Amino acid sequence: MDLLTVRERGREGQLMQDTRNGELAEVAESDLVTRRGPFRAVAFRDPYDGNEHLALVRGEPRGQKDVLVRVHSECLTGDVFGALRCECGAQLRSAIDAIADEGCGVLVYLRGHEGRGIGLVAKVRTHVLQDEQGLDTVDSATALGLPVDVRDFGAAARVLHHIGVASVRLLSNNADKVLALTEHGITVSGRVPLLEPVNEHNVRYLTAKRDRLGHDLPHLGSLG
Repeated sequence: MDLLTVRERGREGQLMQDTRNGELAEVAESDLVTRRGPFRAVAFRDPYDGNEHLALVRGEPRGQKDVLVRVHSECLTGDVFGALRCECGAQLRSAIDAIADEGCGVLVYLRGHEGRGIGLVAKVRTHVLQDEQGLDTVDSATALGLPVDVRDFGAAARVLHHIGVASVRLLSNNADKVLALTEHGITVSGRVPLLEPVNEHNVRYLTAKRDRLGHDLPHLGSLG
């Protein structure tokens, strides 16, 4: 067997073990009152990716099964400025609403995930190709020599272990995200769809997510 493969597998095994320990080096917690009432804000610096992330916790999920959880990748243009070319901002708001209505749950906001991990500047460059050449979200990245998706969800798993949830119902349309959390030791008992309205600005993006990235978006129908 190739020595490099052995070393890689050994490293992956160590990361998996560390992930399941759920130990975070730097953590700060405080109360945070939002438009949907009070949450507990758990800010942490992940020991592996080096980024500062945030978990919003509603209720007392420690030891609970089937906790409603959203793992949300940072999207400055959608989350902050309300860009319509993606559904990120709408999903963020809907997830907070769902967790508030549930009375118990966790929203993990992962930074360093801009543009599925390529960064803000690169993401905006892909927007130029999408607008001027008609490329989709996948081809506009690869045309620039960039990967399609390099996100790592290990930080989400670590903070969920820190919070102490027993299992989660994941708010997501992405089966790969379920697999990623499972590989990091999180028990995902179910996936809850998080579907947002289709409009003229996001239909190409959503179609590419369905057809090329495997997202479950039945509300698209024959659109796109």
